[in-house]
Amino acid sequence: MERTDYSNSKSEDELQEFMYSEKDFALDVVTWQLWSKYKSKTDTVGEPSHLSKFDLMLRSGWESKMKKGMFRYYLEDVETRILPGPMGYVAQLNVKRGTERRTPQDIKSICQSYDPNQFNFNKIKPGEVIFSMRKCNRGKNTWVSTGSPGNQTQMNGPNLEQNVQDRLEMSKTLVVINVSPLEFGNVLFVPDPALCLPQMLTRSVIRTGVEAVLLSAHPGFRVGFNSLGGFASVNNLHLHGYYLEHELSIETAPTSVFCPGINLLSHQHARGLVFCTGEQCVELDGLVEKVCRVTDFFIAKNIAHNMFITRGCPPGKDGCFVSSRKVIRVILWARKSSFGVKEESAFNVALCELAGHLPIKNLEDFNNITETKVIEIIQRYMIPEQEFLQLLSELAEVLKDS
Repeated sequence: MERTDYSNSKSEDELQEFMYSEKDFALDVVTWQLWSKYKSKTDTVGEPSHLSKFDLMLRSGWESKMKKGMFRYYLEDVETRILPGPMGYVAQLNVKRGTERRTPQDIKSICQSYDPNQFNFNKIKPGEVIFSMRKCNRGKNTWVSTGSPGNQTQMNGPNLEQNVQDRLEMSKTLVVINVSPLEFGNVLFVPDPALCLPQMLTRSVIRTGVEAVLLSAHPGFRVGFNSLGGFASVNNLHLHGYYLEHELSIETAPTSVFCPGINLLSHQHARGLVFCTGEQCVELDGLVEKVCRVTDFFIAKNIAHNMFITRGCPPGKDGCFVSSRKVIRVILWARKSSFGVKEESAFNVALCELAGHLPIKNLEDFNNITETKVIEIIQRYMIPEQEFLQLLSELAEVLKDS
């Protein structure tokens, strides 16, 4: 199948390009405690007046696509329950996502090669693209021509050929609607689809995810990643992004030091690694490098993983409650691989669920599920304690010279 030339597509409204620099980053986003006041102040199109240019472009484009019927189902206000208990799980009823989403691909390996015969983002309709985005200093090309899809050398994340890495750095990222949305504004951040990259994180894509959160002035805009074996449903490199109008406990959860620049989540249902950039934390370049070194380690060990990026507070043993939103938290979870595993009736354990956001597939589970049951389900997919400690020991050796 020939590549769709999104840079010149006229089949829908002309594709917009969002060019940004660090000057566009929202460095101090309002706290959740103040959010309700800001939310009530709207502009001429009914959006909260403090939102960034990035927010307005994404949200208006997404709503336009919804009105045009580009999604598999119409997403209205999602019914929500905050489960009783210290974790404060945010459960949302989304039956249609459970029944009408595209059938996930048959994944057999963390390092599975890209298959051009399977669904991939070269096959989406041009109308599913909201806009493209590129950082001003990432290269002069408006689009890097990479040839026909399927002609690329298949390489894993840590072994990606340097010329492909360079192209990835310079190319645009497509912001595409998720046609089976889990929440308002649910989009996919897709690097140039013609690169035909498998679902394995790269430095450039990690940076794009963190910068997308920095570009949003909404405290509830989150970005995440599911690896192969971690409930990724498409083996073509992409990130998820979406808005959630609720605070998650992971944003302020206490942490303990693992090694310089990396912390461990404390008192959570799933032990994860926490990386931070912003106030009192490592610079963005350092964060991206550390995250990539850890995910490269996971890939080399054939370990499935999930990533979640959110606003939050600096790392520390006491957590925080009313902190300003100057810090970006990147959380990584190593987990058991889910190859051919029967799906749970209530929810699958992927990036949202590990972060405490639970899109529930049916009314019965939505009404009856408890915090205890949620933790029980999540624990089935996590690496046992002793194996996790051994993994940390090996990871510490890999990172000791960084």
